[in-house]
Parts: sequence; C-alpha cells; structure tokens
Amino acid sequence: MAQQLSDAELAGQPAAYWTGVAYESLIAFTRARHAEHGFTQLQFWLLRNLSKNDLLPDGGGLTIPELQQAMSSYLRAEDDLDAEAEALLARGWLIRDHEGRLWITKAGEEARLSLKRHAPAIRAQIHNGIDDADYVTTLKVLRQMIQNTGGSM
Repeated sequence: MAQQLSDAELAGQPAAYWTGVAYESLIAFTRARHAEHGFTQLQFWLLRNLSKNDLLPDGGGLTIPELQQAMSSYLRAEDDLDAEAEALLARGWLIRDHEGRLWITKAGEEARLSLKRHAPAIRAQIHNGIDDADYVTTLKVLRQMIQNTGGSM
C-alpha cells in the first residue's frame, strides 16, 4: 500500500520521477491486459497503422521502416516490429507484397476491431476512482510543464 503524503509533501516531490513511474506502470498494465486477450500492444498498433479504417485513411501498405517512422513517438527500445509483424503474418492478419510492404487482411481488420473492443475496459480500470475533471486538470498541468521546459507535444 502506498504511503499517504500531505499536500505539502506532495508539492515537494519531483514531477519527473512520478511521471516516469506512472509511464512504466501504465505501459506494463496495458501490455499485460493485451496479453490476457492473446495479442500484444505492438500487434494492435501495427494493425491500427495499416488499417484504412484507423490510422492509415488512404489505405495502402507500409514497410517496417515506414511503420517505425509512423510509430516513433510511442515505440519503446525493446519493441521489435519485425518479430511482431511476423507473428501477424503467421496469423494471416497481414500479408507482405514483393516490395516488402505489409498490408492488413480482412481477417486482420476483423481482429483489429475485436481487439479495439477491449480498450474501453482497459481505460476504465486505469481511470477507476479518478474524476474526469481531475484527469483533465492533470493533463493540463503536464502539458504546461512540457511547454515550460521547451518540450514538444
């Protein structure tokens, strides 16, 4: 159980530390929930980035380097797009053309929609006990800190 700190004690806590702890915890939690449903977060992202009904509105196929570029803001160092794409190829959710471009299949699109149905439950678990107004305030504070330190959003 986490120790309860007073407002004064919290005010002295380093935001960078706590945002890092929150990031690691949220990623681990989300990835574990995905695994419980038989897929990885990275596989879901691949399907989303290749779907004309999601993040690739013009449709078409993408190479692994193109996917790495498209996903660069949320990939982690340990993420292996090649291995995850191979797993999706084996499932028949992706196909690869003669130019090395990956394309989502009909089965892949159906899987993407099925996997997407789990997102609200995962979000609900993460947001349990957090008022929407508090959540919005927290994001506003974090965005302001990013702006104050010259970061980009």
